[in-house]
Amino acid sequence: MNKHVLALAVAAVVLASCGKKEEPVAAPAPAPTPVTAAPAAPPPEEKVLNIYNWPDYVPEGMIAAFEKETGIKVNYDTFETNEALNAKLVAGNTGYDIVVPGTAFSPAQTEAGLFQPLDKAKLPNYKNLDPAIMGALVKADPDNKHLVPWAWGFTTVGINKTKVEKALKGMAMPENAWDLVFKPEYTAKLKSCGIAYLDSPTEIIPVALHYVGKDAYSNNAEDYKVATDMLAKVRKDIRIFSSTMIDDIAGGKACVAIGWSGDINIAAGRAKENKSKDVIEALLPSTGALAFFDTMAITKDAKHPGNAHAFIDFYLRAESGAQVSNDMSYPTGNKAALEKINPETAGNKTIFVEADYAAKLIQPGKFTNESREAMATAYNAFKAGKLAGRYHQPELTRFRRR
Repeated sequence: MNKHVLALAVAAVVLASCGKKEEPVAAPAPAPTPVTAAPAAPPPEEKVLNIYNWPDYVPEGMIAAFEKETGIKVNYDTFETNEALNAKLVAGNTGYDIVVPGTAFSPAQTEAGLFQPLDKAKLPNYKNLDPAIMGALVKADPDNKHLVPWAWGFTTVGINKTKVEKALKGMAMPENAWDLVFKPEYTAKLKSCGIAYLDSPTEIIPVALHYVGKDAYSNNAEDYKVATDMLAKVRKDIRIFSSTMIDDIAGGKACVAIGWSGDINIAAGRAKENKSKDVIEALLPSTGALAFFDTMAITKDAKHPGNAHAFIDFYLRAESGAQVSNDMSYPTGNKAALEKINPETAGNKTIFVEADYAAKLIQPGKFTNESREAMATAYNAFKAGKLAGRYHQPELTRFRRR
């Protein structure tokens, strides 16, 4: 290569290099944003469900059917009064997932946050519930957020008709069935075959208030005194204080009782099964009886809420609702179940009362904590036979000052 050509080549390279713009230095890439790990999914619930309910209050075979279908083991315990259930709920750490409170206590329990809200997306059978029943429950559970009906009924008078007629010795049955358990002329005769009261302040004091013409759900201590003065007159005739009337009436321990409509009808059924000659009846007092609603709720400390929802939805099937009425003699709150209830049960006017008597039923009300305390004091004094003494009046005076 001659020098001229080499010079031209070198010049071209120099010119090219002089005319080239310097490339900017690239900025370092930003550090990747750390990815926040999604919260760990809760571990799957163990296949266990703990239920706390009243005695003789689940259809035969229902628990076994649920266990077989779902593989969930059900531990089923019972309590005998609303007071017992309430004490456990208030203490906390119940160990139960589902409980069955009555509407005498559930409003205060709901307000106190003792129950979890229902996840209705997990309850496709919720649609089966009777809107009228759910409307009645709004008083206990605003917006129906926590409670689902288990069954309903009314507190009334049950009799062994055969024994009562014998004990009355020709005395006519009263027009108002409450006279059988509250009027001395009748209790003096019926004590010979046994008078039983439900062993619960929130069952006896309200019906006593109603009998003396006061609001059954009064929070006025003066009304309590009127009711307990009446009770004091018959105390000597009361033989039994019991949490369930079924065995007492069916077994012949009592011929007349203040009890729950369904339990009295169950006792009547057992008497028939045992081929007893005694006729047991639930009566419809002329002045009305006290309606109640028992409900399912998921406790705030439930360890198995998913399983609890599964059971509630199982219970809300139309077939389950019909089984409740057919087997337990209590009306169901499941509207879809009505067409599946057998004719004998559907036609029993002490289970599904007629419209004119339904209008006489005293709907559940709400007691304050203070009135429940005074009620328990009054009831315990009545039960102990101390209503006329110093034990009774000072407690009511203390309640009045509040």
